[in-house]
Formats: sequence, C-alpha cells, structure tokens
Amino acid sequence: MLFVTLSHKSKKKAIMKFLIIPFASLSLIIFSCCGTKNTTKETVNETKTNAQSMNSKKMIADNYWEGTIVLSKKEGDCPVMIKIDNKEGSYFLDPINISEKYGSYVSDGKKVWVKYAGLRMMNRCDKASPVNIIDLKSK
Repeated sequence: MLFVTLSHKSKKKAIMKFLIIPFASLSLIIFSCCGTKNTTKETVNETKTNAQSMNSKKMIADNYWEGTIVLSKKEGDCPVMIKIDNKEGSYFLDPINISEKYGSYVSDGKKVWVKYAGLRMMNRCDKASPVNIIDLKSK
C-alpha cells in the first residue's frame, strides 16, 4: 500500500475542493430550475394568448361576431340584447330566437361569438335591430 502524507495546507485545499465543487454544482442546478419555472409560466401564458388570437381569427373568418349579452328592464329596451363592438362603433342586436335554442347563454355580461341573419321586420325595441341567431358560442 501506498500512503500519501499531505501537509496541513494540502489537506485544507483537498477539503475545500471537496466542499466547493458540490456546493457550486448544487447552486447552479437550483438557480437554473428557478429561472425555468418563470420562463415556463411566461411561455404558457404566451401560448394561451396565441391560441386565443388564432381562435378569434378563425371565428371571424367563419362569419362570427364577438358580442356581449346585455339584459335590460328599461322601458323601450329589449329584455335580452347582444352588444357588438367593432371598429365603426357599437350596436345592439335583438335576438328573437335566443330563448328557444340558447337560453343557457342568457346571463348579463357574458362574452359570446354570434352568427346571425338580419330580419325584415319592425323593431321590437328602440335601440336594437331584430336578428335570427344562426349559432351562438361561449367565448
């Protein structure tokens, strides 16, 4: 057997190397993991935003309009309206068949995608135009 005798300084250096290398490696792993969590959260949020944007483009291409359900009890207003906001401004629709097929969607402030056809009939209320809902989807 070969025994190596180390001086006091050499023993300190060996112990320091033995402690510093694992500690430095562990620190590097911990800090890199923490950075990855934040990046992953940001990436997930960015992916959700991109998916919503792609969904919006698809819905618009399929002739859907983005709207908000509005409930009113004012005299002269329709009880249920859909407010459409676009570049030119906003306008209200009077969905005459909303309770037949889409009663579950009727809640004030609910965001929806609506596909509709205008109707050639007299307005039932002051500020909304009568329409037939072709399709209604939750946003």
